[in-house]
Amino acid sequence: MGKLKTHMNNFFFIASLVCCVLIGLSTACEVKQDKLQNAEKSITEEDLEKHVRALASDAFEGRKPFTEGEKKTIAYIREAFERMGLPGGYRGEYFQDVPLVEVTIKPSEDIRIDTEEGPLHFRYPDEVIASTQRIAEKIEIKDSELVFAGYGIVAPEYGWNDYEGLDAEGKTVVVMVNDPGFASQDSRLFKGNAMTYYGRWTYKYEEAARQGALGVMVVHETGAAGYPWSVLQNSAGSELYLQAEDHYMSRCALQGWITLEAAKTLFAKAGKDFDSLAASASRPGFASVPLGATISLTMENTLKRNVSRNVLALCPGSDRADECIVYTAHWDHLGIGPEIRGDSIYNGCADNACAVAWLLEIAEAFSQLQERPSRSVLFIAPTAEESGLLGSAYYAAHPVFPMAKTVAVMNTDILPLNGPMKDVTITGYGQSELDDYVETAAREQGRYVMPDPEAHNGMYYRSDHFSFARLGVPALFAKGCNDHAEHGKAWARQKMKEYWENHYHRPSDEFDPESADLRGLLLDTKLFFNIGLQLSMEETFPAWKEGSEFKAVREKNIKRDVGGKFSP
Repeated sequence: MGKLKTHMNNFFFIASLVCCVLIGLSTACEVKQDKLQNAEKSITEEDLEKHVRALASDAFEGRKPFTEGEKKTIAYIREAFERMGLPGGYRGEYFQDVPLVEVTIKPSEDIRIDTEEGPLHFRYPDEVIASTQRIAEKIEIKDSELVFAGYGIVAPEYGWNDYEGLDAEGKTVVVMVNDPGFASQDSRLFKGNAMTYYGRWTYKYEEAARQGALGVMVVHETGAAGYPWSVLQNSAGSELYLQAEDHYMSRCALQGWITLEAAKTLFAKAGKDFDSLAASASRPGFASVPLGATISLTMENTLKRNVSRNVLALCPGSDRADECIVYTAHWDHLGIGPEIRGDSIYNGCADNACAVAWLLEIAEAFSQLQERPSRSVLFIAPTAEESGLLGSAYYAAHPVFPMAKTVAVMNTDILPLNGPMKDVTITGYGQSELDDYVETAAREQGRYVMPDPEAHNGMYYRSDHFSFARLGVPALFAKGCNDHAEHGKAWARQKMKEYWENHYHRPSDEFDPESADLRGLLLDTKLFFNIGLQLSMEETFPAWKEGSEFKAVREKNIKRDVGGKFSP
């Protein structure tokens, strides 16, 4: 009996001890949760609006690199980081110098194409946009043979080569925008309706240069490109490039666009039917077609070398400080440009003042944490996104944290202030395990995840996360935009359509206090804070999914063990 009593006493002591531990753990969890909630509560609609109003105001002159607008913008972002108490993210400094060259291009207003049936004259920039990446004061092209090269794609994994049998040396290739999957709506070609990187004009310029072409002209079509011709016109005549030792002499002398109507006129004059050739180009086995025509033009260029700046801040990690989570939102827009309806300042409210506000408020929340995250969190506002993701590309080539130690990058871009959304639309859905993090965080907000219904416009390859993705870092690009909490899907889709058609890269993309509804921006900001917080506390690395074109790059740099952890 004495032994039984002793056992019973021991049992009750242990049970009491376990209860105390559980109560203690519960209390600790509640305290920890309170701290996290306090950090999240620092994200407010009022602070978001303050940032948006400032950055999208006329005083910032459209935030173009190399202007007073840049000076004001990067100072504003730096001062915001300083107030949070976050140190500079680039070797202790807030600014990372990005050496750029601005090329002001003045091509012949009359661009001549000679055919066997006589000459054609196309107007710049109404019918043809001529540009160059070569850093030279004068570019002269004389009688370069024109060849239709389909989509201008060489993709061995898809069994596709538009240049097979074509000696492109000295020639100017005319190519279609997007890729054969979109044109044919055949899910078996490339990724079907969703654009791949092969569909981007940047790729087509790169491939034409690899093939030795003297020039490349992309046929513009609004649906396939994802934006109207006016977007190209508004930015024509001035280009920014990263400075390069070879002055880009390895690139094509002519990198240009031609309207669909002008292309049809050219093909008809050359005795070719554009529609039938375009249809043929979207089927396997296409062979290039000489057009029996030549192009001649001159470009006079003014060169200006200068330094623009990425703005970076760091929330240092604790026990895994050498690994990092990255947030990005580009600060630049188009500055002062062609006047439209009496306005020439391209304020860039949705693109991208709202996203910079998103970045600053997430940084503010991390600065409010009582305990530092396990991993470091890096906040980057890159420059020159509008010129081809130049700031983020420069950072990726000159990083603070190696790409193998960069766990994930989260980016946002183009956030019209249309109010709260039920959806979280993931552009690039199915690419990586980051989708799972979004689904969990969205569910906690009473929202749901959906793939981007406009995947054909290639947005996954058109914003700063792509600079990381192409080097193997899992990249997330998502926002609520397709299912309004009060007005529904049709209303939300119409609003986005209106933005792309009427405001994208125009002066009318500005803050309107009468119509702006920041509740959706608030939800998305809190959503991404919680996703980043979870990633910053973990040991696992999210991976690319099967079928992603970036999976092999990542796996070359890091190995995954059975427990899901990665090591360089």
